Amino acid sequence: MDVAQFLHEFWIARGAIWDGFQMTVAISALSIFFGTLLGLFVGLALVYAWLPVRFVVRIYVDFIRGTPVFVLVLASFYILSVIGIQLTAFQAGILAITAFCSTHVGEMVRGALAAIPRGQSEAAMAIGLTFRQTFQSVLMPQALRQILPTWVNAATEMVKASTLLSVIGVAELLLATQQVISRNFLSLEFYFLAGFIYFLIDFSIERLGRFVEKKLAYC
Repeated sequence: MDVAQFLHEFWIARGAIWDGFQMTVAISALSIFFGTLLGLFVGLALVYAWLPVRFVVRIYVDFIRGTPVFVLVLASFYILSVIGIQLTAFQAGILAITAFCSTHVGEMVRGALAAIPRGQSEAAMAIGLTFRQTFQSVLMPQALRQILPTWVNAATEMVKASTLLSVIGVAELLLATQQVISRNFLSLEFYFLAGFIYFLIDFSIERLGRFVEKKLAYC
């Protein structure tokens, strides 16, 4: 590898790489945020909702989890447009990854809540706490400690899933890298650079998760 040539090409392509990095971070952050929020409601519905609602939510979870993210991305962009729902490539990608994330988080929440002894909820109700107060003060703090490690793994998977948005033209890091390579043909060097950037993003999420986990341990 000619280091001088790589550095020269990297300097030329720095703007495209930076824009791709920003797009990847935006996709990942929005998908993880909305996916986690939706997943919380999915998990609650799987545990506490009326039986017909639980049935519908269970179908949603099993369908989305059983569908490859690649197919979800294509369906969100192409199939929705056929039925009259016009989304940009960016919006369709966010929708697909958010839906995928929500099912994983929903199962985490369901499993964590199911592991908490029912007697704790009954005791909270017995002293006059509403369901909302019971959930906020008794159930959720315990569930968070169980959810966090697996949530970190899911979050890093969403970052990896963001690469699939390149197939519908979203200029995230992978597509930006491929466009740079098409001009300079330094495939190995720039793919290694992209892999290292993805590693840094996932590593940052993992360290943040460790930090929050330690904070929760003292609560």
